[in-house]
Amino acid sequence: MIAFSRRTAGADYYEVLERIHSWLKPRTYVEIGVRQGHSFRLARTAAASVGIDPAPDLKFAPRPGARIFQMTSDEFFARHDLAGELGCGTVDLAFIDGMHLFEFALRDFANLEKFCAPASTILVHDCYPPDSVTAARERTTQIWSGDVWKLILCLKKYRPDLRIATVDVPPTGLAIIRGLDPGSTVLASRLDKLYEEFVPYDYGEMEAGKAQQLNRVENKWNEIQTALSAPAFAAQ
Repeated sequence: MIAFSRRTAGADYYEVLERIHSWLKPRTYVEIGVRQGHSFRLARTAAASVGIDPAPDLKFAPRPGARIFQMTSDEFFARHDLAGELGCGTVDLAFIDGMHLFEFALRDFANLEKFCAPASTILVHDCYPPDSVTAARERTTQIWSGDVWKLILCLKKYRPDLRIATVDVPPTGLAIIRGLDPGSTVLASRLDKLYEEFVPYDYGEMEAGKAQQLNRVENKWNEIQTALSAPAFAAQ
């Protein structure tokens, strides 16, 4: 497997996540892909939090009010009512960091949005890959984003109502998505067509204009705050 390293100015990935939690102070939190629990444990203000992972390997005891579901996200949404598991109808903050493939990220987003409000925030890891090898559907590098980045292109085209910013934080970027609409069926009603359109899409088709195509913002806290604060940040 090819090793890869990259340096970018600004806070590191977990520091950005921690500052987002501190800024938003979510009461409810959902994370898809908890792995060892490093990001899941950042939900210190959440009275209720749900983690979903088919093979969790937690290094930290879950906080009070936190539950881990050992299953895929597709299984979870088919078998569980997220609102009921959280004890309320709305997800304040969610983080998608599961399978590094477009179609999984798309389904996770569509499923989560049903339980969100316009003021909720969904974060998506792996949306600003550094190069074509890292961005491929097949993993050949130590650091790998897969083609989750295609979710940004898909949402910009079919959900222009959303507010999207992608922070260029190493190693593979973090998208911030707001202005959510739990009543939208645009994505869920055409999943197969979206797979057909975006799965074959090649990184090289957008590489020259990557920053604009993926709504890049600098890894600077003032720009991240702007993305988290509201209508000022519209999808382009």
